Amino acid sequence: MNELLKNIKITINEGIYLKDPESSNLGKRIIQDGIILIDELGFDNFTFKKLGERIGSNESSIYRYFENKHKLLVYLTSWYWGWKEYQLVFATINIKDTSEKLNKAIEILTREVEQDQLFSHINEVALNKIVVNEYSKSYLTKEVDDENKEGYFVIYKRLSGRLKELISDVNSDYQYPASLASTILSGSLHQHFLKDHFKSLTDCSASTTPTQYFIHLTTKLLNS
Repeated sequence: MNELLKNIKITINEGIYLKDPESSNLGKRIIQDGIILIDELGFDNFTFKKLGERIGSNESSIYRYFENKHKLLVYLTSWYWGWKEYQLVFATINIKDTSEKLNKAIEILTREVEQDQLFSHINEVALNKIVVNEYSKSYLTKEVDDENKEGYFVIYKRLSGRLKELISDVNSDYQYPASLASTILSGSLHQHFLKDHFKSLTDCSASTTPTQYFIHLTTKLLNS
């Protein structure tokens, strides 16, 4: 099983990058150090020039992989949601009870992130911080409709669709499964942000996790 998992590759829309960063050591360093630098500086202060200095390579070499830093952010967030999708599928595949399966899915999508040794060049903890703090910048743009048509957000939408199906499996009469699924995905990021920065705006804390909140919310809605 471990050997099988080592062969997992999260596939990203080819239109997001110019050259697949997984295809070379330099590309993997761009991803690895790009995550760390964005986490350290914030996306607004991050530049390819700073990344080039970090990895000891010309700025122009990074542009051979990504057209701009927006495309890099879309790549990183797409990888994150693809990683979450593989975790969800693997963790729920043998669960028969629909409520238990949904709760496990919510746990996977909302829990604190830990390092995954299967992807040695990806710091998932730092990437999670980027997604919590910066994900909205990947789609709150003038180009969002065109990029959506090009499939830039297909992994996020597919993951939300999986969650929608699990919700409907629990209660096929519930009228808003798509809205609830997207609320759980985006809301979990928001609750983690509030927990860390605006504690008075959330009941989530060290003792009450976003996972507990969203399982409680979903259970009440689907059983009402």
